[in-house]
Amino acid sequence: MGTAIFVILAAGVVFALVKGLRIVPQAKVMVVERLGRFHHVASSGLNILIPFFDSPRAMEMRVDNRFSRTYLVDLREQVMGFETVQVITHDNVTMEVGSVIYYQIVDPAKALYAVENLALAIEQLTMTNLRNIMGGLTLDQTLTSRETVNSKLRAVLDEATEKWGVKVTRVELREIEPPATIKEAMAKQMTAERERRAEVTKAEGDKAAAILSAEGEKTSRILRAEAERDAEVARAEGRKRATLMDAEAKAEATRLVFDAINAGGGATPEVLALRYMETLQELGKGDNKMFVPYEATAALGSIATLKEVFSKESTPKAQPTSAAALSAQALSRTVGTQPPAVPVRTRPALPSEE
Repeated sequence: MGTAIFVILAAGVVFALVKGLRIVPQAKVMVVERLGRFHHVASSGLNILIPFFDSPRAMEMRVDNRFSRTYLVDLREQVMGFETVQVITHDNVTMEVGSVIYYQIVDPAKALYAVENLALAIEQLTMTNLRNIMGGLTLDQTLTSRETVNSKLRAVLDEATEKWGVKVTRVELREIEPPATIKEAMAKQMTAERERRAEVTKAEGDKAAAILSAEGEKTSRILRAEAERDAEVARAEGRKRATLMDAEAKAEATRLVFDAINAGGGATPEVLALRYMETLQELGKGDNKMFVPYEATAALGSIATLKEVFSKESTPKAQPTSAAALSAQALSRTVGTQPPAVPVRTRPALPSEE
């Protein structure tokens, strides 16, 4: 009988010792109560609890959208996603918004004793503050100001959960679902905006093309004008050089003729008469041309003198006539011959003059 009692007592002691040994994983802790009161926080590793006096405190945690009871408190950063909730914007548009928060338990004792259910409290706090923030924004602001909503919601949650021993690190809006009618209107607006941008882009392209074309035409006209100007200058320079060369040639020819005449004994009337007749022949070349010189009698006198000279040379008994004699005869005939009188018209007398 005594042996049986001893065995029972030994087995109870061993069971109590085994039950008092607790192993806590890394990055997790265990809140230990002694006789129903908070005693200490068991860190990771081997921990010995006094049987029947020390006991771990269970905690409600949300895992995969469901609540579970556990004796270990995770100190790592955790993610809690919420289902979409209906919110009403400032311009009375109802939409569904889903959010995700990232938090970390920094004080396990406060997380257990400062709030009854930490996961439920965080969930409800997030939903209510999300409705408040979204209610102060219009539809367009809610769609374009996600960063603003995230910052405001994180600041509110962090302030509220600080007394619970929780640090909210990030808050993200997972999705925003407007009603179907709003989506259809937004799609039409987006299509119209894209068409407007396409028209504006096309108009700007046409404008740029027109400007480039006008600038090209302007440059082309300027270049053509400069080319025509340079061509005119070149032609003028050519005409100038040709005129100068022609004048120089004529001057040289005149000088040569003058030198030849002076070298042959001077400009006698017979020579001048011959040059005069040659010039008349040159001027008279062509059809329907007639030149009647004013002093034709002097030329005829010179021709007559030449005729007499040649006739005397043809006569064998005639004496040779010197050039001085010929010149004297030509001059005497020229002086003796008077130009024909030019008739002068007189106007009829007026009645007053009579």
